[in-house]
Amino acid sequence: MDIKDHNGNITLVLGGTGKTGRRVAKRLLDRNLKFRIGSRFSEPPFDWENQSTWAPVLQNVHSVYLNYYPDLAMPGAVDAIRSFTDLALHHDIKQIVLLSGRGEEEAQQCERVIQNSGVAWTIVRSSWFSQNFSEGFFRELVLSGQVALPAGTVGEPFVDVEDIADVAVAALSEAGHAEQVYELTGPRLLTFARAVEEISEVTGRKVEYTQISHEAFTSALTAQGVPADAVAFDELSVRDRPGWT
Repeated sequence: MDIKDHNGNITLVLGGTGKTGRRVAKRLLDRNLKFRIGSRFSEPPFDWENQSTWAPVLQNVHSVYLNYYPDLAMPGAVDAIRSFTDLALHHDIKQIVLLSGRGEEEAQQCERVIQNSGVAWTIVRSSWFSQNFSEGFFRELVLSGQVALPAGTVGEPFVDVEDIADVAVAALSEAGHAEQVYELTGPRLLTFARAVEEISEVTGRKVEYTQISHEAFTSALTAQGVPADAVAFDELSVRDRPGWT
């Protein structure tokens, strides 16, 4: 079924202060649609690791922009998505728009949870964010002038998160998007080396790319004092992606 209007109810934007979530929230605001931010610092707070925080944010909610933190490919994500979806249905949620990842089996398992739940659903399946270089975990590498990653020579269709937000909000607020899977990519393929080269050219800042092994990547993170759980996430973020060695 299609959701044509919200009848005054609320859209819950999970990860509403993150790269895509805050852009989704801004677009809903611009359309004068009611929404609620779901984050650890919102009121009421929402924390994926604390299920007691889930029910309060679902009160009077009509639809959900479901953005799982830290990543759908992380261990435990499928169980969390299933538990949250069951609770959302208990609260009579009518629609879920799920942000998913391209080429991730774990993410596709999460997609199937949503698709088989009985709720009106839309899957927004994206490639790597262009903003990972400016807002994500590549930012510090770019600022250091040396981006060292285990990426090979296969191109990646980096996508602008502004485009992701446009699609998500259309699915949340317009008819015709139910039971659709949208594959979002950028307009061209770039190797990570070429992406870094273009960043250097556009910014006028000397930024170089070096290809390293997974082992060297994780060792460097550990040496920099990155916590073990964050190292595990960063390693998972680059594992089994197109172009990664």
